[in-house]
Amino acid sequence: MFKYILKRLLITIPILLCVVFIVFTIMQFTPGDPASSILGATATQEQKDQLNHELGYDQPFFTRFFNYVGNILKGDFGTSYRSKQPVVDEIATRFPTTLKLALFSMLISAAIGITLGVVSAVKQYSPLDTTLTVLALFFAAVPGFWLGLMLIMFFAVTLGILPTSGMDSWRSMILPLITLSAGGIASLLRITRSAMLETIRQDYIRTARAKGASEKIVILRHALKNALLPVITVLGMNFSGMLGGAVIAETVFAMPGVGQYVVEGIRQKNDPVVLTSTLLLATLFCLIMLAIDIIYAFVDPRIKARISTKKG
Repeated sequence: MFKYILKRLLITIPILLCVVFIVFTIMQFTPGDPASSILGATATQEQKDQLNHELGYDQPFFTRFFNYVGNILKGDFGTSYRSKQPVVDEIATRFPTTLKLALFSMLISAAIGITLGVVSAVKQYSPLDTTLTVLALFFAAVPGFWLGLMLIMFFAVTLGILPTSGMDSWRSMILPLITLSAGGIASLLRITRSAMLETIRQDYIRTARAKGASEKIVILRHALKNALLPVITVLGMNFSGMLGGAVIAETVFAMPGVGQYVVEGIRQKNDPVVLTSTLLLATLFCLIMLAIDIIYAFVDPRIKARISTKKG
């Protein structure tokens, strides 16, 4: 198992380099430059050129890219063009907001999505199953920013019972959590329903029922446990997506997280901010996928045996 984990971690390195290169290239081809964003339209071209030179932005593309990668290897992730503060320090103050938002959204989507998926599978083809399936398809298709704006319009503007932005209290988290977890609930409901329907048709489920096991025991102890593998995969991917998808929620609800930080960095052509934030999210995604594979080994002994065989 240790060799398998080490191999996966080594594979992560070229993946992250590719991510950095792609983001760096995209930032290169977006219009504008840092000096124009910082100094504004009233600055002269000489002032802009001078600031771009100080920031190293006038250097060739590959020179700036390899300088950035080299600095990363030294533990230097750059300084924000606008605030002149280390990007790592600024991310450290914002990341707890993003992590809290993604973690609570994942827990909510798991609790609701898996439960409704099990109910939908048990009540297959019933009006409840049809209703849940339609709702799942609807929320899976709804864009997050549109849902967030509709929630603001209804609960904040029309009813006036919830705040529209900020992190002042737990009430400020309600609308962002709904926005971020709605898609996760929909995907988990559908995958849980499909996995459960496939599992409850297996011979060992019929055997358990024939031995007199109650329906509750059959569903929860036998069927659900064996249907968890695809659910765990989607749950991990949802959590990774929520860390990145927090960009939408944080922007719509003006929350001081990494997502809003990235959006500001893109608008300002602030390469260190965008690159380091993206690198952080990509690293977390790779680690979460590795954690899912490790969890597989504990949920299904066959996978653990397969990993041990590869290791040997």
